[in-house]
Amino acid sequence: MNPSFQPALAAAQAAAGAQHYPAGALYVVATPVGNLADITLRALQVLGLVDAIACEDTRHTASLLQAYGLHKPLLAVHQHNEAEAAQGVVARLQRGERVAYVSDAGTPGISDPGARLCAAVRAAGLRSVPLPGASSLTALVSVAGLAEHGAAPAFEFTGFLPAKGAEREQALRRLAQQPQACVLLEAPHRVAALARDLAALGERPLTVGRELTKQFEDIVTLRCDAWPAWLAADPHRSKGEFALVLHPVPARAADG
Repeated sequence: MNPSFQPALAAAQAAAGAQHYPAGALYVVATPVGNLADITLRALQVLGLVDAIACEDTRHTASLLQAYGLHKPLLAVHQHNEAEAAQGVVARLQRGERVAYVSDAGTPGISDPGARLCAAVRAAGLRSVPLPGASSLTALVSVAGLAEHGAAPAFEFTGFLPAKGAEREQALRRLAQQPQACVLLEAPHRVAALARDLAALGERPLTVGRELTKQFEDIVTLRCDAWPAWLAADPHRSKGEFALVLHPVPARAADG
C-alpha cells in the first residue's frame, strides 16, 4: 500500500471501526461528486471491509478505489443489467458476504442505479445499510437561499426531464405550474436545450450549479430568461454536469 494512504485509512478505522457491520448486508455508499476529498471516513472503512463492491462502472470505481489505496473485487450493476445483476448480489448476501454498492458519483438510487438493487435485497428479506455522503442535490440546495422567499425551503426533486416529445412538453408545463422550488439535473450535451426551454419561465429565479465541488465549479443565480445568454457568453459554461434549483414562483407573480 502507498504510505500516503495510511493516515486516512487509519483515521477511518479509528472513527468508524468500532461500529457493527453485519454480514449478509448491502452497504449503499455515497461517493464524491467530483472532489475526492469528499469521501467520508465511514465510507473508506466500509469499502475496505466488504467482500466485493457492486458498481455502476467498474473502470470508474477501480480508479476511485486506487485513489484511496483500496482493492476489491468489482461487480457491474448498472441501468442496463440491474434487475438481473441484483440477483447475483442477493446470492452473495445470502452466503453471508458484505457487498457495497456505489454509483459513479454521489448517492446511489437518486437519478443513478441502485434503487432496483435495494428493492431486490429487501424482497429477499435482507438488509440495506445507507452510508450518507456527497450529493449534488443537497449541495446546491444548501447555497440556493430558498428561505429568502419567506417560506420554509421546501423543494421537489425532479431530476432529469424526459429528453423529447410529449413527455418533455408535459414535464415543462408541470414545472411552470409548480409554485415551490424544484431541483433538476442535466448533462452537458442537453443543457443548451434545457436553457432555451426554461427561458419561457421569464423572471423566475434559477440557481445553476456546474461541476459542483470541482476546480472549475460555477454557482450562479439568475432569471430563467437570462440563462441562455449566460451559457453562450463562455463556451466552457456548457461543459460538465449540472444541478439546478428552480426557485419558487416570485410572490408578486404567484399573487397575480
